[in-house]
Amino acid sequence: MASSTSQAADWWDHLQRMDESRNLSKIAASVGRILVVLSETYAQAMHRDLLALAASGADVVLIGGACDLDGVLRIPANAALRNALGGTLTSLNARMAAAWLQRCTPGHLISPAAKERWRTWVDQAVCPERYARTPMSNDEVIAFITDMKRRYPGASRTRLLRLLRDKGMACEQKRFAGLYSSTIGQR
Repeated sequence: MASSTSQAADWWDHLQRMDESRNLSKIAASVGRILVVLSETYAQAMHRDLLALAASGADVVLIGGACDLDGVLRIPANAALRNALGGTLTSLNARMAAAWLQRCTPGHLISPAAKERWRTWVDQAVCPERYARTPMSNDEVIAFITDMKRRYPGASRTRLLRLLRDKGMACEQKRFAGLYSSTIGQR
């Protein structure tokens, strides 16, 4: 997974050079409809291609993405749907796409009925998540990691972060990963 728009753009450009059949607007024009599921980073990297897709005349649904585009029905990522859809925020857009497809009229990607079913479902399903976790210093996180690895030597980094959060403590995933790597590397 790319960690920046420029890395995502490099990835997409590389794919385009490898196989011209990945041209989204040609695919959409041939089938008449296309569902695109993208994070904000990848949507920014593919913006030029998304503009061409929007101009293709096909029915285009973009789940996630970075911005609205004329000619594209965009369903922005909505973390408040995570409770209804399950899973992590990382895979939320994919689960939102599946939920969108469940509300489509067979054979049609976009219809007034599907839009209405989606709006009605979202209105009922949204549940904003609010965490009242206590922030921790780097030293506190390192002490936690050290203690937990001593107690549970086989525990993964993901499992330890879940344990930390279950105890009501806060640490952003990327920060935890860096502290975990530096702590385990010191052993």
